[in-house]
Amino acid sequence: MVEGIIYLMLTVVDGLIKIGKTDNYERRMKELEKNGYRNVPGLKREFAIELEDYDEKETLLQTIFSKSKLGDTELFSIDIDIAKQLLSAFDGKIIYPKENKNDIFLKATDAVEEKELKKALDINRHHFKEIDFTSSLTGKKYHGQTGEDGTLVIIDIATGQEIPNNSKPSKKAIIGQAIKDLGGETDNSDTLYQRYRKLTKLVLK
Repeated sequence: MVEGIIYLMLTVVDGLIKIGKTDNYERRMKELEKNGYRNVPGLKREFAIELEDYDEKETLLQTIFSKSKLGDTELFSIDIDIAKQLLSAFDGKIIYPKENKNDIFLKATDAVEEKELKKALDINRHHFKEIDFTSSLTGKKYHGQTGEDGTLVIIDIATGQEIPNNSKPSKKAIIGQAIKDLGGETDNSDTLYQRYRKLTKLVLK
């Protein structure tokens, strides 16, 4: 069986990596780090593993990541931790970095899961436009914005204090009256977020 090395390299372009194969890792790394690849400079070695039948395994990788491949190059628009996770699952000898193969696999797996969780949280985050408004229910002026956790934050402009969720009158009631003050209508079934979006449209129109 023919043995060879499959490697992963980062590029200066975020999310763009190079997947390649070689039988002389150090020489290939020096060439790429010095000269770049296909007009992409700043290549940086990230992972390498020596495998049996490395031609077949590289073809497998090319197939798996075919939708992320840039033309006829060895550049792929994928998360490098996903590629590292897959490669470190193969039976082979780690060439770079000088770490335990199982540790590399677990780190890559944790990184992938963390990014997937962040992506899921980002999808579920609400994004509220910042507006200032007055509500005759309290006679106060407020500022609305998106909080760090993606929830709606209403601030009493006079005091600079955030209105708590258990406030009396409630944030929903305050916003509801602000909508009516501007000639809008509310429905008892409206959620707090729905009312804020109605108010935003009235304030910004």
